[in-house]
Amino acid sequence: MNTNHTPLGPKADKESVRRHNLSLVLRAVRDEGETTRAGVAARVGLTRAAVSSLVEQLMESGYLSESGKTFSGQAGRPGTVLKVTRSGPAGIGVEINIDYVSVCVVDLSGTDRVRLTEHLDNRGTEPAEVLARGARIAARTLESAAEQGLHPVGVQLALPGLVSGGTVRQAPNLGWNRVPAQALFARALARLRPTAPELPVRSENEANLAALAELWFGGPGGLRTFLYLTGEIGVGGALVLDGELLRGAHGFAGEIGHVVADADGPLCRCGARGCLEQYAGQSALLRAAGIDEDAGVPGVAELERRARRGDTAALAAIERAGTMLGRVLSGAVNLLDPDAVVLGGIYRELMPWLSPAADRELTARVVSGLWPRGSGRLRASSSAGDAARGGAALVVRAVLADPVAYVRRDEAGSDGDGPAAGTGDGSAAGAGDGARSDGSGSGADDEAASAGHAPGNG
Repeated sequence: MNTNHTPLGPKADKESVRRHNLSLVLRAVRDEGETTRAGVAARVGLTRAAVSSLVEQLMESGYLSESGKTFSGQAGRPGTVLKVTRSGPAGIGVEINIDYVSVCVVDLSGTDRVRLTEHLDNRGTEPAEVLARGARIAARTLESAAEQGLHPVGVQLALPGLVSGGTVRQAPNLGWNRVPAQALFARALARLRPTAPELPVRSENEANLAALAELWFGGPGGLRTFLYLTGEIGVGGALVLDGELLRGAHGFAGEIGHVVADADGPLCRCGARGCLEQYAGQSALLRAAGIDEDAGVPGVAELERRARRGDTAALAAIERAGTMLGRVLSGAVNLLDPDAVVLGGIYRELMPWLSPAADRELTARVVSGLWPRGSGRLRASSSAGDAARGGAALVVRAVLADPVAYVRRDEAGSDGDGPAAGTGDGSAAGAGDGARSDGSGSGADDEAASAGHAPGNG
């Protein structure tokens, strides 16, 4: 007998099925924007009676509201239009980067409701102070969110470098090694809000969260498999495969900025020579163009202005960066076979001058022949593809995956003992999928009869 079986886990009970179906209904309404009970029933495969029971529970818990409008697009009498509420649970994402901190609050619909960004140089500053800066900006953002009736249920930190278990193992451009960033940030935020419930804090690499934002909020086209690069002072990367992050054995996949572009090149902060970052990072670009490499955002804006004017040094600096990007990317494309490469951060604004050189290298070096110049496979990120928004959305997706858990946390006095606000792996939205049993509560028999037909990931 084969004993190498995958653990099956516990049998689904009535509560598990109902919690799963509550998630299905909530996500179905969120995805449609506005819909009716009949529309939800058709979407998720449950009966109208079961959906009505679930909708009532979600409305009582503050997740759904009725707009007052009616819609007669389905057979039968017109139905009242449902939508997710603009108040209530939300997510907060906090991006700590080398020369800025950005904080974003996203509501259940995925709408960016509050955004605060401060440009400051975090290099040479003690990690605890950098994280305290982020906490201060987050606290102000929470106040703004409360004014709109939103109460974020968790914080997702977006951090540069190698992030694992709440610790930044290495962030060369900040000079961080084994910094317990998650705990430091949580303590700083709690000190600023002594009378408020403590929020769960999770942490993740910033490029991973920016890639998830691109996956969830990117423009038309529905990319599901792509390589994402973010150009800042450092160069970060992430790979999304069929809608899921490829994290690697230890969670460190995607450090493309430290792939060697020229073994005899300049020394990198990581200790190696010729890393891509030394040719295509923000500091390298500004320095090559004759602009102060520490000028930050104004420096990048000046580089763009000079490129538009046809400045020789600026154009040469961007072309060299594009060439080195193309060389490294061609190796990644040959190895991983993504549908596209998406460039974010400062690359998004520099694409008109950056992409021709990168395209040229990809055309010459990708063996599949699927990357000819002008193929559109090398593209700029959407304006919504940033790490803070990705982090906030990851918190929201955890709420959508199990809304009952977050109602219980609130009813218990928001003591922070509920489920984590995000797993960091992009899979929160599917949590609880697959639970099947006989249902419970009003409409339970209809739920149970239909449960086997409900799609797994509304």
